[in-house]
Amino acid sequence: MCSRPTALALAIAGIVSMGPAFGQDVPPPPAAELEGVKVVGDWLGDAARNTVVDHPGARTVVRREELREAGAINLRDALRRIPGVQVQESNGTGGSDVSLNVGVRGLTSRLSPRSTILLDGVPIAVAPYGQPQVSMAPVGLGNIEAVDVVRGGGSVRYGPQNVGGIINFVTREIPETFGGSAGVQFQGAEHGGIRTNTNAFLGGTASNGLGVALLYNGLHGPGFREHEDNESIDDVMLKAKYAITAEDTLTGSIHHYDGQAGMPGGLTQADYDADPFQSRRPFDDFHGRRTDYVLKYSHVDDRRSFEVQSYYSDSFRGSHIETITQGANGSYTHQLNAYPRNYHVFAIEPRYSQLFDWGQVTHEIGVGYRYTREAMHERTLRNNKFVSNLPYTPYDSFPYDGPYVLSGNNTGSNEAHAVYVDDTINAGNWTITPGIRYERIDSEWQAHPGKTVVVKGPTERQKSYSKPLPALNVIYHVTDALRLYANAETSFGSLQYFQIGQKDSTNQFAAGLKPETARTYEIGTRYETKAWGGEVTLFRINFDHELQLVGKLPGVPDSYDGWTTLGATTHKGVESAAHVDLGAFSDALQGFTLWGTATYTHAFYRHGSFEGRDLPFYSRRTANLGLRYGVAAWTFNLDAFSQSRQHSPGSPSFDPARPTEYVTEPSPEGDLGDIPGWTTWNARAEYAFGPSLSNLRLGAGVKNLADKRYFTRSTDNNDGIYVGMPRTWFVQASVDF
Repeated sequence: MCSRPTALALAIAGIVSMGPAFGQDVPPPPAAELEGVKVVGDWLGDAARNTVVDHPGARTVVRREELREAGAINLRDALRRIPGVQVQESNGTGGSDVSLNVGVRGLTSRLSPRSTILLDGVPIAVAPYGQPQVSMAPVGLGNIEAVDVVRGGGSVRYGPQNVGGIINFVTREIPETFGGSAGVQFQGAEHGGIRTNTNAFLGGTASNGLGVALLYNGLHGPGFREHEDNESIDDVMLKAKYAITAEDTLTGSIHHYDGQAGMPGGLTQADYDADPFQSRRPFDDFHGRRTDYVLKYSHVDDRRSFEVQSYYSDSFRGSHIETITQGANGSYTHQLNAYPRNYHVFAIEPRYSQLFDWGQVTHEIGVGYRYTREAMHERTLRNNKFVSNLPYTPYDSFPYDGPYVLSGNNTGSNEAHAVYVDDTINAGNWTITPGIRYERIDSEWQAHPGKTVVVKGPTERQKSYSKPLPALNVIYHVTDALRLYANAETSFGSLQYFQIGQKDSTNQFAAGLKPETARTYEIGTRYETKAWGGEVTLFRINFDHELQLVGKLPGVPDSYDGWTTLGATTHKGVESAAHVDLGAFSDALQGFTLWGTATYTHAFYRHGSFEGRDLPFYSRRTANLGLRYGVAAWTFNLDAFSQSRQHSPGSPSFDPARPTEYVTEPSPEGDLGDIPGWTTWNARAEYAFGPSLSNLRLGAGVKNLADKRYFTRSTDNNDGIYVGMPRTWFVQASVDF
């Protein structure tokens, strides 16, 4: 494993020894009574506490109250509190709140390509197989009840991109009685303007079993950088639920998301030193919209569970990105490109679980099948070129007044079949779940030449591949409070559209690219009582090969931008989290709650000129620390987040005769070099007026209390340095009715 075996033994011994000291001396439970076992069916469900505690792997849920008290306004704020999850600041072509840059356990965070990210169990990627990058994250945080992150133990049921775990955003549930709520948060900094986050909720259930809820979340206003002045996000969902019988339920939803934002772009080192909040890219922006429809029937009784879920999504994402190229004479050629892209996805997934009693052992055997059909149409359009002596385009000019010309026109599709079976075996205090999922994908990609579209080399390609993915999960209930778990899983990531269509320097399809596979191992312990709890997990991920986007290599004339197979990589480390109600041990500390997380990750290359060196854009150490104090109607929060140094070393070479340098010193362009670690503090206070005033809550707080200046980098089309959030003030108000 990734750490010495004694580390886990010490952690377990420490927890066991502390149980009696805190009055939690609970004897081991008797052997499980068969009549007390009920079918589980859906492993994710609504992220209820008992489901999370009994999960055979690392799993963390952040709930709505915690998000409100953190002053969270976007998905980054929500996910940064979870051990093992690293959220990159907005940067590059993912430089806005419309996108999501999250990496788990040292995996690349740029546009979140290696985690299965769901909204109520439905993938949010525009094409889960062909385009898993989340350049558009159609999730309004104000509509969310919980953020459920399964980092291990879920690969059999959920995929395909699951090496980075499963992240499920759970929307607010339809209430049993009619009611609603509304809330608003304003936040702003010394730089930029006021950003407004509003949410509204209305719903209820009639006596005939029909329930309906309407959810809305909007995020509008400028950010803290120049050219962040047009961010506008609207997320609305209509949910319905009908209880046909006590055991049969029909649910459905219609969801629409529309988001747009400016992309300020990266800065050179000189520009950053002059003003880190400026922008040199006045025309870069992003716009996306998505509509999805979900219908689900479920039957659940004590012995069996059957459900069939189907969804259809229609997504558009488009961007404008300016390219600026320096010529041999020192002048610069400017051009504005547009990238409109459309995606359609249909999926249907029936699954069935049945309990069987075999002596003193129960088996819950689950089988499922998922059919997914994707289609995409990706275009590129270019505007006129112009030449100037400046490496940027001034804001007081608009040289791109010519018509756009089509320069790229590609289509593609995927037909994917996933079949899985697992057996949850309950024997006394043990729960053992072997399982296997089988994936088969048929992909096609086609380029369409035209009057203004030049295609060099072949114009179409088809790929088919399949993979069996076995897994084994084990959990042991030492006491009612203490659990030990371990799992071994095989994860899978399919080739994406642009990887299938990638060509090399001779304009032939790039050879050697194949779907990613990885093996993940976990061993950990979880302890949970009313007074305190915690979790420690050791993990290791072995990639047989890993795909990475690389740029042209310096001094290598026949190199090209594109994807390459890195060969083997390894990710290993330890995650921990703990919380304690201090009032349970001393009357003087009533109302105080302390919580924290700490993660150590080591992710490194095992092939090429960077062999043994850290992978880019992750921190070896991250930590959270928080203190909550509640007294009468007041709530006070103080918390900190810290991450260690990151690297932006450039692209590795896999030719021993032409190695490349692992860059650690800052480059003048701002894209390469180490990124210093940083720590920020946040503070907040809230007063709850109670039911007499519709449960009015008023809160105020400060993010980045000490105004710590930090930054990240980007190496894509919008490369350079990106400053982090400065000291930011916010106020909140909410009511329930």
